[in-house]
Amino acid sequence: VTLLGTGGPRPDPDRNAPANLVQVGGLDLVFDTGRGVATQLAKAGVAMADIHAVFLTHHHFDHIGGLGDLIMSAWNIGRPTTMQIYGPPGTTEIVTSLLENVYWRDVNYRIVEERAQGQTVETPMTMLEIHELLSGTIELPGQVRVVVGEVEHGSTVLGLPVDEWATVGYRIESDDRAVTISGDAVAGKELQRLAADVDLLVMCAYIAAGEIDTDGARFLTEHVIAGAPQAAAIAEEAGAKRLALTHIREKSEADVEQMCIDVGEIFSGEVMAGTDMLTIAV
Repeated sequence: VTLLGTGGPRPDPDRNAPANLVQVGGLDLVFDTGRGVATQLAKAGVAMADIHAVFLTHHHFDHIGGLGDLIMSAWNIGRPTTMQIYGPPGTTEIVTSLLENVYWRDVNYRIVEERAQGQTVETPMTMLEIHELLSGTIELPGQVRVVVGEVEHGSTVLGLPVDEWATVGYRIESDDRAVTISGDAVAGKELQRLAADVDLLVMCAYIAAGEIDTDGARFLTEHVIAGAPQAAAIAEEAGAKRLALTHIREKSEADVEQMCIDVGEIFSGEVMAGTDMLTIAV
């Protein structure tokens, strides 16, 4: 597991936006596509042609800001195989809008340019297969399974129906190993099932315990996105063996170190603060 981006919505010079690479069973799987994801994948030595599938947890801009770049980069190099994209309801609309509206001039230019050279190129949409789901199991080559479940990221307290706002988490299983990517979440819905006895839980920990000092911060960490104490409690209850904290708001190194100490008082397993390009063997 390589943490490609461990920051959040605020631009941070030290952290790209949320994105993770899971390499398992000979597959390169990308979970979320925050800003900088294509460049981070290049740093990790993963070619656009080698990405088997992209999994989106939800549609906040910091989690999909690099999606168009990733797709267009793969198309621009002439990716020869289909790229699978999985995400909650609304994913097809987003991808279609990117390719048929935002980037349509670029797409049209490339098609005309290739035609002028006697070549033919299909539109990027023909390179993709998009799947929308809230729960279920995806069977992948190499005896890899991805279990999908709905997680809580503010929809209940905000009264948003699933067709307007849906968030999922992913559990990746191979042999006797399992990794869970929480996405942005608090306790509830299917998160505990996804994280049960997992070898590694990659969990959002947006703010530290000391930052939960206002009504707004308490509302956020109780109903919308976990802070460090909530992430620790979720991991402990699930029986996770290791916990990697990610989606971290800007902090000094000393504050991040203290955050891990605080988490360690709640979570009995191994805890690590995520940093961009940190690779964790499972």
